Amino acid sequence: MRSVITFAAIAIVAGMIVPHYAAQMGNARAVPEAAVNAAPAQPPSSDPSSVEVEPDAMGHFHVEGEVDGRRLSFIIDTGASVIALTANDAEWLGIHPTPSDYTVVLSTANGTVRAAPARLGMVEVGNLVVRDVRAVVLPDGALSENLLGMSFLSQLHHYEYTDGKMVLEQ
Repeated sequence: MRSVITFAAIAIVAGMIVPHYAAQMGNARAVPEAAVNAAPAQPPSSDPSSVEVEPDAMGHFHVEGEVDGRRLSFIIDTGASVIALTANDAEWLGIHPTPSDYTVVLSTANGTVRAAPARLGMVEVGNLVVRDVRAVVLPDGALSENLLGMSFLSQLHHYEYTDGKMVLEQ
């Protein structure tokens, strides 16, 4: 359990560091309680197909989004291959994996964890919409917050860390 939490913390930190260096290199590309605490994504006034996300006090990029019409909060994580959902939030979305569904083995710095594959019909963050998005559901206690990973981010035109903000463009 501690190793999974440690990996999640490392993935979050990596998710903040990698975009910074990629941007420097010029190629940066009943509601759950967590959804209430996330800051809504703010589209910049000049471009409706772009979203700016301010870091929280810890430097994490929390964003409120919608998955198939239901509000969820995420941490933007460029180090996560796919969107990763907590078991509770997956249940909120109507995704109910059985124990035999946990067939995806995720390699982490602290070992492996099994996850259940899922498909999300539509993920929205601010004005950005991505359809048919790959995701995984992690078992209870394996993840403290949902991660908005590369299965969403790679479908955008561009994303980068600039001027202290995460900017997502479609």
